[in-house]
Formats: sequence, C-alpha cells, structure tokens
Amino acid sequence: MNEVISGIQQVGIGCEDVYANWKWYRKTFGMDVPVFDDAAPAPLMTQYTGGEVHSRQAVLALNMNGGGGFEIWSFKSRKPEGPDFVPGFGDLGINAVKMKARNVAYVHQQLKAAKTEGLSELMKDPSGQDTFWVKDPWGNLFQVVKGYSWFSQRTQMTGGVCGVIMGVSDIDKSMTLYTKGLGFDQVVYDQSGEFSDLGSGKFRRVLLRKAQKSIGAFSKLLGHIDVELVQNLEGPGRKIFENRFWGDLGYIHVCFDTINMDALKERLSSIGYPFTIDSANSFDMGEAAGRFSYIEDPDGFWIEFVQTHRVPVLKKLGWYITLKDKKDPKPLPNWMIKAMGLNRVND
Repeated sequence: MNEVISGIQQVGIGCEDVYANWKWYRKTFGMDVPVFDDAAPAPLMTQYTGGEVHSRQAVLALNMNGGGGFEIWSFKSRKPEGPDFVPGFGDLGINAVKMKARNVAYVHQQLKAAKTEGLSELMKDPSGQDTFWVKDPWGNLFQVVKGYSWFSQRTQMTGGVCGVIMGVSDIDKSMTLYTKGLGFDQVVYDQSGEFSDLGSGKFRRVLLRKAQKSIGAFSKLLGHIDVELVQNLEGPGRKIFENRFWGDLGYIHVCFDTINMDALKERLSSIGYPFTIDSANSFDMGEAAGRFSYIEDPDGFWIEFVQTHRVPVLKKLGWYITLKDKKDPKPLPNWMIKAMGLNRVND
C-alpha cells in the first residue's frame, strides 16, 4: 500500500488561555519546542464555527524525544464553550490522548512525587503493558503508554503524542477509515467486556497501530501511531462537540502528517470520506505553512491532514525547511530536525 500519512502531526486542544495550558504541558510532558505561535482569523473553518469567521491564537509545540505535538488553540473573538455533560469513554470524539514513555512506571512515580493532580494509579492495559491516566487542570484526559519509536534522548520523562482514544458508535465501520483509508495494518488487541482501566461499563476496544516507516520528511520525529477505538456496549455515546463549535474547549481534532495530499484525497473519497475542507494551496500559519484538509469520521468528528510546505528551524536567522511540491519526501536528516530544538522554551 502506498503511504499517505507518516504520523500524528498534532492533536488540537481548545482552551481559554493558550499560554497557561502550554506551561502545564511543558512541565508535565516536555512539550517545550514551538513550531509556530500565531494569531489570525480562521476563514476556512466557518462551516464549523457557526458560519462566521472567528479569530484565534494557536501554538504548535513539540517534544524532541519524538512523537506528535499539541496545537494549543483558543478563540480570541468569542468565549469558548465546554460540553453540557461530562464526557466518558465511548462518547463520540477524542476521549484521551496517548503520550509515550520509555518507562511508564518511572514517569508515574515522578508525577506522583510531584503531587500532580488528576493522576490515576498505575495499572495494566489490555495488552498487559503498564499505563496510567492523568487529567490536566482543564479536564483533558491523557494516557501514558509504552512508546515503541524514539527520535532522541532528551531529559524529558515522556515523548510526545503517539495516539488517541476515539469514542465511536460502530467500531467495524470506523475501522475501514483507518485501515483502508490511512493504512493502519496492525490490530494489537480487539476485546470486549469490562476493563479495570476504563472504570465501570462494558466496552469493545480495538487498538490499531501503524508502525514507523522511513517515508515522509518528519517520519523519524513523529514515530509510530496508535488509534484505539472504544465503543460503549451499554448504549450509544453522545457527541462530545454536539451543539458546539470546532475550537471550543477540549480535543478539537487529531491531525495526521500527510505525504501526498492529492493521493490521500482520492483514496478517502473512494471509500466515502470526501474532504469537507481543503485549503487547496499553501495556508500561512505565521512561521509555518502548508496545505490542510478535514474529513469527518463516521460519527461526524473532525480529522485533519496537513502536508507541510514550510517550517522554521531558526527563525531569527531566516532558516526554514521548505517542502512545497515535494511528493513522497525522504526523511529529513536528524541534525536538521534536532536544530529545531534550539527554539526550546525554558521555564
């Protein structure tokens, strides 16, 4: 199968104060390297923002150990809204973000010693691996899991994003999108029943994995991808973003780093997932630029794709990586990607 994505580029996190959230994510997960910090209107998203153009502030932050980043996102033209219920596992949309660690038990020990609030006990996932949960101060849930691909050896306890837990109404239907559409080729587990790490309730859980491959400019940094689909077997889940805007509080999308947007568009359309938004040409994000698109999963949740055209290495020196019009690019040299770490924010 020809590859169309190379990893999770970022997960969008809607918040009220970009810099307050980012400080917590730097401290807890080492997300301390900014790719862009940009304030601008979002004119292409109006079909998901009430038909109006809203302005926003956004920071894309990475952990140079490897993994995807966080796009920390806040409306500037309206007050963002939260859901009118407390989302749980199996509700429709992103239930949690998976953060990778070399030693999950050690990370748990360190966060416990730091008296991190919202921390669960250490437990086992369905594959028998150590895992635990932690909520940020704004109620966003993260799962720390064992990582299987790494870019560098930094001092941070964790790497970046390696996956998401997606609440869905029909796992079999959703699997088609990820296997036929996006090339996930491993089923790590497929289990149904009650699970101690999910609390009460009966669920079906399928963990899909796409191994790291040497195609895509940032594939060495982004690493492998896990998408865990969770279906509530006791009743239909609720849409987490029902009656709310894209960009409101919570996880607003998962964004996959795209190798060839035209090929991706053709493949997804052929299985019933046409682009709902397509910037078509390069879209400027301040220091960075790229072509971006969106689809909706079978339950109407947003999945983003970005084919990077330009990314800063050392903005002060005018050093940028330019990739526009390069299809199926080879991985960039390690030294070039590591140079982005010189922009690290130190607290």
